[in-house]
Amino acid sequence: MIKDLFIKKTLAQLEIQADGDHNSLKRHLNAMNLVLLGVGCVIGAGIFVLTGSAAAMYAGPAIAISFIISAIGCMLAGLCYAEFASMIPISGSAYTYGYATMGEFIAWIIGWDLILEYLFGSATVAVGWSGYVVSMLSDFGIHLPSNLCQSPFVFDATGWHLSGSIINFPAIFIVLLMTTLLVIGIKESAKFNNIIVLIKVVVILLFIGFGISHIELQNWTPFIPENTGQWGHFGWSGILTGAGVVFFAYIGFDAVSTVSQEAINPKRDMPIGILVSLAVCTILYIAVSLTMTGIINYRELNVPAPIAVAIDNVGESLIWLRPIVKIGAIAGLSSVVLVLLMGQSRVFFTMASDGLLWKSFARTHSKYRTPHITTIVTGCFAAFFAGFFPIGLLGELVSIGTLLAFVIVCIGIIILRKSEPEAKRGFRTPWVPFVPILGAVICFAQMASLPLDTWIRLGIWMLIGFGIYFTYGIKNSHARKNRKQ
Repeated sequence: MIKDLFIKKTLAQLEIQADGDHNSLKRHLNAMNLVLLGVGCVIGAGIFVLTGSAAAMYAGPAIAISFIISAIGCMLAGLCYAEFASMIPISGSAYTYGYATMGEFIAWIIGWDLILEYLFGSATVAVGWSGYVVSMLSDFGIHLPSNLCQSPFVFDATGWHLSGSIINFPAIFIVLLMTTLLVIGIKESAKFNNIIVLIKVVVILLFIGFGISHIELQNWTPFIPENTGQWGHFGWSGILTGAGVVFFAYIGFDAVSTVSQEAINPKRDMPIGILVSLAVCTILYIAVSLTMTGIINYRELNVPAPIAVAIDNVGESLIWLRPIVKIGAIAGLSSVVLVLLMGQSRVFFTMASDGLLWKSFARTHSKYRTPHITTIVTGCFAAFFAGFFPIGLLGELVSIGTLLAFVIVCIGIIILRKSEPEAKRGFRTPWVPFVPILGAVICFAQMASLPLDTWIRLGIWMLIGFGIYFTYGIKNSHARKNRKQ
């Protein structure tokens, strides 16, 4: 019984599943589509919000160094994702990689854990999108009723309270709109994402390009502010704390690996999509942080919209850029919702194809060849959470779920090098086992820094998942049935 929990899928079985499944998804995505999907998911609230608060509270102008340190941790995990994605052209991301290296039970843990990143993550971002849209409409004199734009509940240090609102309608709207687009087709979704990514990258480049001429060097002096005497508040410890904060600005690059089954040439293009999108986002983050802290003193950036505050500080010469930045933020968050919903539906689809979730989740639309049922289910749940719950409560769950997946993927590469040393790899993680070990250690250290309450919520969430696995998944697992035959 215990041994059966860790039954594995071989690489050969995964290849057959990718090529021979009659429900196979349609392959439409090239390398550029994959890069833009990665950029579309990563660049969102982080660049428009986190940069300012992390600079003001922890690192000062040296927040640029924090982004570099954080990028190193993500790149280590990204290298491991790239090797897996080049070998296993199946949708499912870390879930599939865990199935191939550590067995079914660990794969289930990862798959259930990924819901925290993708489903709750999309709901969280949808709430942020709602806030930007309400603010922008207000600038144009259009005032939406506040009781239709906020969660009916509030959660703070004193517990749960009623907010007086009814529903966050804009958040529900964006989730359902992106869900509809994903049902229609991955090709159409990719085209939409490409346009959105172009808009937000242009907005970011406009801010950098026009902002450079307004940089005042005294705002960078000292570049690394002196520590206040408290760990994490400026100095080198502040840079490290800042790296922990802005790490979450990189969450989402792994979503690229969920569409392996829809890539035209996954073994070649998946590593390109993962690593190039990470590199592009890192460069943009560093450039924005340097420009922002050069335009305005870092102490004034602990606000929800730091880029807008920096523009206001310049004066009339850049005031025209303020509404454009809001458009960029709205566009940016739209693509994040799209890619996270896409990632979750593909993970559900793959788990159902393996028999661990209900058969209907593995169906594809007869016309669009998309996993329409899992997409609709994902969208409805995400819309529910976005519309009725204070998603800030789940923010740290999104982080711990993502980091756990990163840790397991890094460990999986070491196992795969031992179990399948001769397997053909389109990309090889360099310096194994040093790179994956370091990646796992860095990610686990980030997990350890999260509050105890977050770990307790993770434990409760996993217990719910174990209940589903042991009452349904273990009885219907295709791998277990094939072994008995």
